[in-house]
Amino acid sequence: MPNAPDLTPELPEGVDVGPGPFPQIGGFVIGEQSRTQIHVARPFVLAPMSGVTDSPFRQTIQAASEQGVGLLVTEFISVEGLTRANLKAAARMSFDPVIERPIEVQIFGADLERMVHAAVLIEESGAQGVDINCGCPAPKVVKRGGGAELMRQCDTLARIVEATATAVRIPVTVKIRAGWSADSINAVAIAKACESAGAQAIAVHGRTRMQLYAGKADWQIVDDVAKAVRVPVIGSGDVCTPQEAVWRLQTTAAKGVMIGRAAIMNPWIFRQIDDLIAGRPVRDPTPADRAQLLHRFADLMGGRMPDHAIPGRLKQLLARMTKGFSHGSLLREKVMRAATAQDMFVWIDGFFDAVAADDLPHWVQMARPEVAQVELDDHAGIIT
Repeated sequence: MPNAPDLTPELPEGVDVGPGPFPQIGGFVIGEQSRTQIHVARPFVLAPMSGVTDSPFRQTIQAASEQGVGLLVTEFISVEGLTRANLKAAARMSFDPVIERPIEVQIFGADLERMVHAAVLIEESGAQGVDINCGCPAPKVVKRGGGAELMRQCDTLARIVEATATAVRIPVTVKIRAGWSADSINAVAIAKACESAGAQAIAVHGRTRMQLYAGKADWQIVDDVAKAVRVPVIGSGDVCTPQEAVWRLQTTAAKGVMIGRAAIMNPWIFRQIDDLIAGRPVRDPTPADRAQLLHRFADLMGGRMPDHAIPGRLKQLLARMTKGFSHGSLLREKVMRAATAQDMFVWIDGFFDAVAADDLPHWVQMARPEVAQVELDDHAGIIT
């Protein structure tokens, strides 16, 4: 998932969303037929992203969102690792039960007994829900029978959902894709089977397994699924602006919108969606906001992972956050070469201070003194 391509905002020609307010857009409930429920106050969900949505990232997004995130989902966890008390799997499941609410833990696998055991462990952890991954296209997951492979094993999936839903009191949900390939679009059939087996919500990514992240997500499939089942459907795929998030709710029967890559590029997107819905001016983060968010992310990672692992995660977030900034490529070049988080922040803080002071040419001279001033003047407005 970290290597998935960046998104490009793309509302259809002639579509104008805004300025709001949109009082008809509200939350929903997962688990109306189960023994407990998840009350999703806002219909926008932080997507599970492997190698991204761990606890520090989720809390960073929450802090930037100002309550705009309606539901959190962990990165997916192997039931093999979780049920064998694997330390890496346990770390992936860890969350702050006070701050990170409501939260679902997403699992993947195909062994019915281990899926049930994992769901029981998740319930015992205090999570509000269990999500079964049927959408991951990664070969290492698919070849073991999990992820998108379950889209081709409807009976197996139904048995897993039924057994898991029976074993726990918290809601069990499922995340699927449009189908395996363009000639096997079966999201509606899979969703119906999952609903009959006890799933309390369905998230639908509008691409097939074979597409990976290429092409465009097909939201007509999301709409078809939402109209075919009674449980809430959450649409996923290519939403990267507040306007697109609102438009998808306006033009489909989906109850919610799942946002993934856009939250890496713009961690404030959930707050901005809230602004749009309320009819407030959509606030843009300041340079100081951007630097502070990266510091917060680093602080949250401290103590949760080895010091040597922190720079890599910071680089991952910074690389997406700074796309579109003048001289952003130079900042990324300097940061990618830094060995420690402390060295990284020398460049990060200096860059955003310069942006705030409208003094990027001076920062560029410091970062690349061999560049002539005339070249700076010629290129100061280039976005990279």
